[in-house]
Amino acid sequence: MRRLRNVKIVATLGPASNDYKMIRALFEAGADVFRLNMSHGSHDEIRARHQIIRQIEEDLERPIAILADLQGPKLRCGVFSGDSEELVEGEKFRFDLDETEGDAARVNLPHPEIFAALEPGATLLVNDGKIRLTVDECGADYAECTVAVGGTISNRKGVNVPDVVLPLAALTEKDRRDLEFVCELGVDWLALSFVQRAQDVAEARELVAGRAAVLAKIEKPAAVAAFESILEAADGIMVARGDLGVELPVQNLPPIQKRLVRRCRAAAKPVIVATQMLESMIESPVPTRAEVSDVATAIYEGADAVMLSAESAAGDYPVEAVTTMNNVAIEVESDPTYRQILDAARPAAHAMVADSIVAAAREIAETADIKAICCFTHSGTTASKTARERPRVPILALTPFAKTARRLCLTWGVNCYFSGDVQRFKMAVVGAARAARTGGFATEHDQIVVMAGIPFNVPGTTNILRVAPCEERLIFSTDPE
Repeated sequence: MRRLRNVKIVATLGPASNDYKMIRALFEAGADVFRLNMSHGSHDEIRARHQIIRQIEEDLERPIAILADLQGPKLRCGVFSGDSEELVEGEKFRFDLDETEGDAARVNLPHPEIFAALEPGATLLVNDGKIRLTVDECGADYAECTVAVGGTISNRKGVNVPDVVLPLAALTEKDRRDLEFVCELGVDWLALSFVQRAQDVAEARELVAGRAAVLAKIEKPAAVAAFESILEAADGIMVARGDLGVELPVQNLPPIQKRLVRRCRAAAKPVIVATQMLESMIESPVPTRAEVSDVATAIYEGADAVMLSAESAAGDYPVEAVTTMNNVAIEVESDPTYRQILDAARPAAHAMVADSIVAAAREIAETADIKAICCFTHSGTTASKTARERPRVPILALTPFAKTARRLCLTWGVNCYFSGDVQRFKMAVVGAARAARTGGFATEHDQIVVMAGIPFNVPGTTNILRVAPCEERLIFSTDPE
C-alpha cells in the first residue's frame, strides 16, 4: 500500500461513493484523505461514511484522514412569479427585502447584511458570475442596479459580492450544529467556508477546541487580501478556485494559486488545490488534456494535496478519476524539472533548532546513501517541517497518537505509522528501522536518518539526529545508550 508519490489526493464522498466496497476501492486507487461535504447529506449519512472509513483504516492498518467541509453562508435571491426572467444589458434591476415574488424589474434578496455593506459602484454577480450588475444606488433595504452582463435569472440563484467584506460570520447556525457533530464524530480536519478574515478562523478554532485541525478555504477576494493573517491562524489552507474564480477575473487565479502554495510551504502548513481539477471525468472515463495539465501544475508548484469533488462524489467514474490523478502525480514527480522547481522554491532556513535539524536531515539524506528520513512526533510539527524541505527521500512519521498520524495524511510526502510510547532514543531508532523495513522503504543493508526530541514525549523539542543502520542487531551493538 506504499504510495509512489509525495503529493496527497483528497477524494470527496457522495452518492457515487457511499459504501465500503467503493470507498475502499478509492483508497486503494490512491485517495489519502476523504472529504465529507456538509452541504449534502444528513448527519446519519455522514456518520455512516465516517464509520466505513474507520473500518477500512482498521482493516488495512493504515491511517486515513477525514476532512469535514462546512457549508458556510449561502447568499441566494428569492423566487420569481414565472420562475425566471431575462435580464438585458443596460436595463435596470432592483434587489430588495420585499418578499413578494419577483418579476423583470426586481426580486427579493433576503440578506440585509448585503445592503448594509454595499456602496454605489459595487458589483453583484448572479448564477456563478454569468450575470453581472453594477450598483447605482443603495440603501438599508434595496439596491438599484444596471445590468452589465445579462442572462437568465431564476429562483434562488446564488449571489456573490466580490467588492466588499460582508458583515457575515463564516459560521451559520447550521455550520455550528455540523461542527459539533463532526468533532464529536472524530474527524481529523475541519474546512471552514466563506473565510474573509483571521477572526473567522479564530471563532471556529474556539468551537473546535482542539478536536480537529482547522483548514481555511480561500474563496473570497477579502481572504486573498488578508491571507497572511489567515494562514497564521489556520492549520492548513484550501485554494477553493470555484467561488474565487467567480469573484475574481479568471486570469488572476494562476498567480494567486502559485503565491498561496508557496506561502503555505514556507509556513510548513498543508495546502490543497481544489475545484474542477478533472471536471470532465464526472461523465467521461478520461480527462481533457487541459485538466491533466491543471493537476500537473498544482503538483509542480509543490501543493501538498490535490482534490476531487463531484468527480468522486457523484460522477460515473470515481475510481478512474482517483487513478488518473495518482498516475499524473507519479509521472510529474519522476520528471527532473519537478525536483528543480521544488529546490528553487525552498524557503530560507529558519532560526529555530528544530528547523536546523530537519534542514540538516535533508542535506544528509541527499548527499549520502540514505533511504528515508524518520521522525518521532507528538503534535506533527517535526514531520510538517521536514515536509517543508521537500526532501528527495521518503518521510516516515512515527507517533503514538492516531489523531496526529491521521492529520499528517494531508501533508506532502509524509508516510504515517502508529508507534508505541517511546522513552529512549535507542528504542526510537529501533522503531524507525522496523517501520522503514516493513514499509518497503529500506532493507537491513540500508541506512536511515532518525530525528527525535530529548526529553521524549514533550512537543516541540526536536534536537537530535542520527544516521542509523536498518539492521536491528547493529542498532543495539553500536548504540551506547
